[in-house]
Amino acid sequence: MTSIAIVGAGPQLGLAIARTFGTQGHDVALVSRNRTKLDDLVGTLTAEGITAAAFPADVLDRDALTQALKDASAQFGGIDVLEYSPSAGLDTIEATTPAGIELAHVQHEIEFHLYGAIAAAKAVLPAMREAGTGTLLFTTSAGSMNPQPPTAPISTAMAALRNWAINLHRELADTGIQAAHIGIDATIGTPTFYGQPRATADQLSLLHWDLHMTNRDQSERIFRG
Repeated sequence: MTSIAIVGAGPQLGLAIARTFGTQGHDVALVSRNRTKLDDLVGTLTAEGITAAAFPADVLDRDALTQALKDASAQFGGIDVLEYSPSAGLDTIEATTPAGIELAHVQHEIEFHLYGAIAAAKAVLPAMREAGTGTLLFTTSAGSMNPQPPTAPISTAMAALRNWAINLHRELADTGIQAAHIGIDATIGTPTFYGQPRATADQLSLLHWDLHMTNRDQSERIFRG
């Protein structure tokens, strides 16, 4: 049986990715901070016939995140796919321009996006190397590719994650392991933000499935609605 661990699982994109992979036979490990919300997602997936389990952890707590992924691997016999897409919500984004940025502003976003992604990858990559197969998918918003001045801290952190993921893809060439960045230049099921078009979570989840199953030689996929 194959499995996917979704770090930052929520009721929109995370749930859609879980459904897309789950309906294709993947067990689903859901990782995020809120146990109650995770249990709700597990209940929804279970009712749909998908095997899923909750593993609460905050991406800012590296030890807890690593342990959650180890627990998921133990329960499901390994992690074949890692998807990383945590979001703290638009209301938590520090509205700071590049010139007005403070180190504390960007440090938090770097910890959340880049360092969390690196910790998650390091938790699953050794077993993938041993197996000679695996998929690592890192999802960001359009700020990683097309930054806007009011969101300088998060755009900077996401651009760093994008750079690292693409570089990881190059390092892992010919190992059987794929690493890829997915950039989403659209809002999901909500009014547009900075003029971006809408998209459905189901549409976006197919990008993850396509990279995993078909285009394993690609290091990046960009969605522009």
